[in-house]
Amino acid sequence: MIPLSLKTKMILLAIIPLLLVVALITLISLNQARDLGEHEIATFERNLISSKQQELRHYVELALTAIDHVYSAPGLPSDAAKAQVKAILQNLTYGDDGYFFVYDAEGVNLVHPIQPELVGRNLIDLADPNGDLIIQNLLRLASDGGGYHRYQWNKPSLGELEDKLSYVVQLPKWGWMLGTGLYLDDIGREVAKIRDQVSDNIRNTFLTVLAITSITVVVIVVIAIAFNLHEHRLADTRLRELASRSLQFQLSERRRFSRELHDGINQLMVSIKFRLELAQQRLHDHPDKAAEDLSKGQKVLNETIQEVRRISHDMRPTVLDDLGFEAGLNSLLEEFSLRTGIQVDLDVELQGRPLSEEVDITLYRVVQEALTNIERHADASRLSLRAYWRKAYFHLELTDNGCGFDDPRATDGIGISNMRERVELLGGRFVIDSQRGNGTYIQAELPMELYG
Repeated sequence: MIPLSLKTKMILLAIIPLLLVVALITLISLNQARDLGEHEIATFERNLISSKQQELRHYVELALTAIDHVYSAPGLPSDAAKAQVKAILQNLTYGDDGYFFVYDAEGVNLVHPIQPELVGRNLIDLADPNGDLIIQNLLRLASDGGGYHRYQWNKPSLGELEDKLSYVVQLPKWGWMLGTGLYLDDIGREVAKIRDQVSDNIRNTFLTVLAITSITVVVIVVIAIAFNLHEHRLADTRLRELASRSLQFQLSERRRFSRELHDGINQLMVSIKFRLELAQQRLHDHPDKAAEDLSKGQKVLNETIQEVRRISHDMRPTVLDDLGFEAGLNSLLEEFSLRTGIQVDLDVELQGRPLSEEVDITLYRVVQEALTNIERHADASRLSLRAYWRKAYFHLELTDNGCGFDDPRATDGIGISNMRERVELLGGRFVIDSQRGNGTYIQAELPMELYG
C-alpha cells in the first residue's frame, strides 16, 4: 500500500465528510421533495374526485327533478308511473359515457341506456376484477341514504375496463336504486402527468445540487486545507507549550522538593547532630544536661520523621495506595471537616472502573489545592464534592457556598494555575466559575482512555 502524504490525508479529511454530508442532505431533500410531491398529487387527486362527486350529485338531483312529476303524481297507477320513469331515465344521457342506471332491491337491472343487454338481468353477484361486489355495495349505500362507490366498469367509448365513481340514491316508494357514474381515467392521466412533472423537477434539482456541489467542493476543500494547516500549526504550538509547561512544572516540583529537604529535613538533621555532639561533650561532666540534650535530640528526630512522612505524602499520598481513590478522598475531607468545621458532602461513583495512578493523584492534588483555598479565602460553611463517569469522561466537581470572587486575576493565582496545569497535562479540561457572594464551582474533566 502506498503511504498517503499529510497533504493528501488532509484533503481527504476535508472532502470525505463534505461529500457524505452533501449526499445525506441531498438524499433527505430528494426524499422530502418526493414525499411532498406525492402529497400534492394525492391532494390534487382528492380535489378532482371531490369535484367529480359534486358533479355526480348534481346529475342525480337533475334526474330526480326530471322524474318527480311522475314519481310523486298521486293518481297515477304504479305500473304506469314506473314505465314512464324508466322511459325518462333511458333517454337521459350526458357526454359520451354519461347515463343513469336503475336496479330494484333484488339486484335486477331496470334501466341501462348504454348496455341494454343488462336490462332484466339479476346482477346481485356481479364483481369487478378486484373482487368488489358492485351491485351489492351500491344497493347498501342507497339504502343508507345515498353515497359514492368506486369500482371498475366497462367504458363504452373505449370498450375496456376503467375506474368508475358512482353516486346512488334510493327511490323508497318502489325500493329502486337510482344512480349515475363518471369514469376516472382522465384523473389518472392528469395525475400521471403531474407525477412526471414532479419527477422531472426532482431530477433537475438533483442535477443542480450536483453541479453546485462540484463547484463549491474546490472552494471548501481549499478553505478546509488552509484551516487544517492553521490548526496543525496551532496544535504544534500548543504541544510545545504543553511540553514546556510540563517541564516547568517538573522543575518547580523539584525546586520545591529540594527547598523542603534543605529548609526542613536538613536543618532538623543539623539540629540533631548538634544535640548529639553537645550530649557527647557533657556526658562525663554534666550527665543530667547530656540526658536533656539527648531528649531534645530525640524530639527533633521525631519531628524529622514526621517531616519525611509529610514530604513523602505530598509526593504520593499513601492513602491512595492503601485505601484507593474514594477512601482517600473521604479521609482527606473528614480531616478537613474536623479541622475547619465546614460541612462536607461527598458522592463518588466509580462504577467499578478503577482510575490510573496519574488520574487519581492528579484529582487528589486538585482537591487538596481547592480545600486549601477554601480554608484560607472562601469563608464557607458547606461544600460538596462529586466524582462520576459520564460517557467517555470522568468528572470531578467541587462546589462551596463561600464568598466567591469576581476578580479575573484571581484565576491566575498559583493555586488555581497548579490545578489547571495538573488537569491539562493529562489532556483534561479544567473549569472554575465564581461570583462574589455566590460561592465557587470547580470542575475537572479527564478523558476515558486514562482510566486503568
